[in-house]
Amino acid sequence: MDNIVRRLRTERGWTQAELAEHLGVSRQTVNSLEKGRYDPSLPLAFRIARVLGRPIEEIFLDEQ
Repeated sequence: MDNIVRRLRTERGWTQAELAEHLGVSRQTVNSLEKGRYDPSLPLAFRIARVLGRPIEEIFLDEQ
């Protein structure tokens, strides 16, 4: 699953560690999300959407 987490994070001027703190996850989790190596659970996807102020479907893109 593709996503725009990195773009939204950098638009806010946040480091991966800062986003991780907002989400309650590790920096490594944010790194894996941004590189597409990890698909978040539904509760985490909702937290990401809430923290980044966008609907889930704008952040996480279907690869098809």
